[in-house]
Amino acid sequence: MSSAFPPEKVRAIVSEVAGLLKEKKETVSVAETAAGGIISASLLSTPGASGFYKGGLTLYTLESRIAFAGWTQESIKDYKGPTTEIVAGLASNVRAKLGSTYTISESGTAGPTGGITPNRTPGYVALAVATESGVYKRELSMGLGGDREANMIQFAVEALGLLRDVIKGDAKL
Repeated sequence: MSSAFPPEKVRAIVSEVAGLLKEKKETVSVAETAAGGIISASLLSTPGASGFYKGGLTLYTLESRIAFAGWTQESIKDYKGPTTEIVAGLASNVRAKLGSTYTISESGTAGPTGGITPNRTPGYVALAVATESGVYKRELSMGLGGDREANMIQFAVEALGLLRDVIKGDAKL
C-alpha cells in the first residue's frame, strides 16, 4: 500500500534534504508557523530521522511565540504579519536552544482569506534558515490564491528547498 504522507510534492525535496544531512552528519530543527507541522512531520517520516532531526515547534499563535521562541509583548505590539526578519528571529532563537546545525523557519498567509498588504495575501511566505555563519532569508508569493492546503504544502517545499540550497552552498546571505 502506498502512503499518502508526506504529501507528494514534498517527497523528493525531503528525501534530498535528509540524504544531505545524513551524508554530512549535520542536524536540523524547525520553527514553522503556516506550514502547520508539515516540515517536521515530513522530515520525521524519513527513516533515520533520529540521526539528524533535533526537534521542532509549530509556532502558529503569537502566544506560542512568546512561550517558546523568545517573543515579548513588545514583539507583538507592532506585529503586521509575516516577514523575513520575523522568521530569521524565530530560526535563530530555536537554533540556539536546540543546538542544531540548521534551523528552518517559515511564516506565511495560507488563506483562504488574508489582508491588503503583500505579506498578508494568501500564498505569501517568508523563509529563513539559521546557521552558525548567519541567517539565509527568502520571501515568495506562490500564486496559489486562497487554497490553504496547497499553500501549506508549497510553504514546506520552499522551506526545504532553501535548506537544501544552504546545505549545498548555493544560497547567499
